[in-house]
Amino acid sequence: MKTSLSWLRDYVELPAGLTAEQLDSALTDLGMEVESIVDQAATIKGDLVVGKVLTIEELTGFKKPIRFCTVDVGRDTPQEIVCGARNFVEGDLVVVILPGGELPGGFKIGARKTYGRNSNGMICSARELGLGDDHDGIVVLPAGVAAPGTDARPVVGLDDVLVEVEITPDRGYQMSLRGMARELSYAFSAAYTDPARIEAPAATTDVPHPVTVEDTVGCDRFAARVVRGIDPKAPSPDWMRRRLTAAGIRTISLPVDITNYLMLELGQPMHVFDLNRLSGGLVVRRARAGEKLTTLDGVARALDAEDMVICDDTGPISLAAVMGGETSEWQPETVDVLLEAAHWDPVMVGRTARRHKLFSEAAKRWERGVDPTIALAALERAVQILTAHAGGTADERVLDIDHVAAPSVILLDPALPAQRIGLPYPADQVIDLLGQVGCRVTGSSPLEVTPPSWRPDLLAPIDLVEEVARLGGYNDIPSVLPPARGGQGATAAQRRRRTVGRAMAENGYVEVLSYPFVAPGSADLLGYPADDPRRSAVRLSNPLSEEEPLLRTSLLPPLLATIKRNLGRGKRDLALFETGTVFLPPLVTTAPPMLGVDRRPTDEEWEQANAIVPDQPWHLAVALAGEAEPSGWWGGGRPAGWADAVQAARIALAASGMDAARVTVAAAEQAPWHPGRCAAIAVDGTVIGYAGELHPAVVSALELPKRTCAMEISLDAIPPAPVVQAKRISTFPPALIDVALVLDRSVPSAAVETALAAGAGELLETVALFDVYESDQLGEGKKSLAYKLTFRAPDRTLTSEETLAARDAAVAVAASRFGATLRGA
Repeated sequence: MKTSLSWLRDYVELPAGLTAEQLDSALTDLGMEVESIVDQAATIKGDLVVGKVLTIEELTGFKKPIRFCTVDVGRDTPQEIVCGARNFVEGDLVVVILPGGELPGGFKIGARKTYGRNSNGMICSARELGLGDDHDGIVVLPAGVAAPGTDARPVVGLDDVLVEVEITPDRGYQMSLRGMARELSYAFSAAYTDPARIEAPAATTDVPHPVTVEDTVGCDRFAARVVRGIDPKAPSPDWMRRRLTAAGIRTISLPVDITNYLMLELGQPMHVFDLNRLSGGLVVRRARAGEKLTTLDGVARALDAEDMVICDDTGPISLAAVMGGETSEWQPETVDVLLEAAHWDPVMVGRTARRHKLFSEAAKRWERGVDPTIALAALERAVQILTAHAGGTADERVLDIDHVAAPSVILLDPALPAQRIGLPYPADQVIDLLGQVGCRVTGSSPLEVTPPSWRPDLLAPIDLVEEVARLGGYNDIPSVLPPARGGQGATAAQRRRRTVGRAMAENGYVEVLSYPFVAPGSADLLGYPADDPRRSAVRLSNPLSEEEPLLRTSLLPPLLATIKRNLGRGKRDLALFETGTVFLPPLVTTAPPMLGVDRRPTDEEWEQANAIVPDQPWHLAVALAGEAEPSGWWGGGRPAGWADAVQAARIALAASGMDAARVTVAAAEQAPWHPGRCAAIAVDGTVIGYAGELHPAVVSALELPKRTCAMEISLDAIPPAPVVQAKRISTFPPALIDVALVLDRSVPSAAVETALAAGAGELLETVALFDVYESDQLGEGKKSLAYKLTFRAPDRTLTSEETLAARDAAVAVAASRFGATLRGA
């Protein structure tokens, strides 16, 4: 919103010595973001004076007409100036900038020789002064307006201050001089004059032009006046042109300029029709299928059923509240006009403007809310200005189709502002501040507050609280953080996820965050069987990308895509992990019930609605490619393998508080892993995920390196970690014994480890597998597993007999469970 300080002063008595800093502070405190405050007098440096043209000599021999002028600028000798404009004669008063001056844009003026003559200064056009777009001719001042040599800034209106503010979407009433002046009257406790408070004729029984409003929701008020016999060539007055230019609006013609001027002044957008180009009466309705309209910008637009249009017998002639049509617009020869001022539904206007990408100044105001009560006042002001400057006769008949609903009463507890803001606001102060806004306040507890017609944003008690805080002074509110309510901190599940994430990062994995969206073909790329439940995915009705409309049922598709993306960037050794939710929809065939908003759903309805909501467990996934241990001058590296993926699961489970004895790792077959290099990860016998090397077909389909490995487990499936009493650390030396057991190849090493721990008893401190050996000498289908057993007593040094007895007990349990024998025995 751009305007000038002099225009604001027409409606609010601002202090005479108001500085730019004071104005900036007041507007900011009122909730308006100040973009700029520009003193126009400072935009032109040096001497800008009124000059009187004494002589004009036409210079010939050049490609364009050139004039050599002598101009009286109030000095001892006239100023010689060369000028190309031809719209002035001897004796005219013009605006001259003398050598040493500087025009807007940094254009410096000096004395120079041009076209064979000396030129000392410049006779200025409106465009060069920043007063408008007219560059065809120079500014010619009215006769006798000022003596030669007088400062020209106040003469041409360059003594004003231009203000530009950004208006928040909820405060559309500030997008007018009426609204801004009212706001400033609060800040400076100054007298305010409402420009809309004028005597306007009421609606008449007979109408100046027949109008029918079919949709009173989209248009709840439609008013119109007719003026006949205007002078189509009448120019807009200078004061109006200057104010429109200051507001950044191009002047077009007197009728159109009047509607733009009143939109800025009152906040009421209007439209002017050529009455003689209308065919029959007007109809205000929603657009119909297949209808089109060519708007004033020359674009033929296909209309939507939600668009409001104004029609005559030929069809739509205006896209209501957004832009008029070509067939009924004002023409240079128009003598009879129909002035329209209506009130449109803000939601409809906002959607129409976005649908057609027409963000006109009118649409910006409509979607933010316009006062529905000022239509007749706006029409009266338009008729007065038009007849005063273009003649014509105003039709005494007034059309006003009014279906505007009265504002709803808001019940406000007078103590609520103090409770919410933290400052004492007595009830009398609350009533006074709301009264300044324009609210009508009755009652005591609660207060019955009726918002003014120009404040459609006041809908709830909290909106009134905001107004009390705003007018009471934001600066008076202390910068103190509100007291936080006591809570339980992070939940057990949240603590587990954070602990697991830290453990993975500490072990060299890099965390990534992926979008939870996948393509329909991802299940095929991962080789899921046809009956795999992971193929059943939730499809989004409005996805970010049509290529990825499904919600993931596994973390692996986006994680492996991240691996591929990094490989494409030249990164070869990767160890990534991600924690996040997957979406597992229930396999149901019935749709949930449609829930209304008129009542709370019943428990049964709520249960039925939630039955279709996907289960969303938290998963952890890792993916490895390249070297797990890098090569260098110290020797060769070690490529990442399936054992690293299994170890990643062990790290996560250990961080979750799971004792190693509760975790088992067994061979399994599960897509997308290699059937011979896949392990099922189980806790207390329940499988919670899988780890291993990806299937070669999957690796090939995803264009990943050979032997890429991955792991995925469900964090929500891990049982709660028990609270254990920490063991006292023994200061006595350990006893170390190695055992090598021969048993069937099908026996998992983790199961043997569990058996050894169970047989060794409390003296066993740790058991670790350090060698796996297979040979025909052991027998067909046999393997050797070698474990390192560490024994330690808390209160003494173990004897060799105690250590051997514990070892034998451990081997005995392994022998009874799996038929294991000591190698070499």
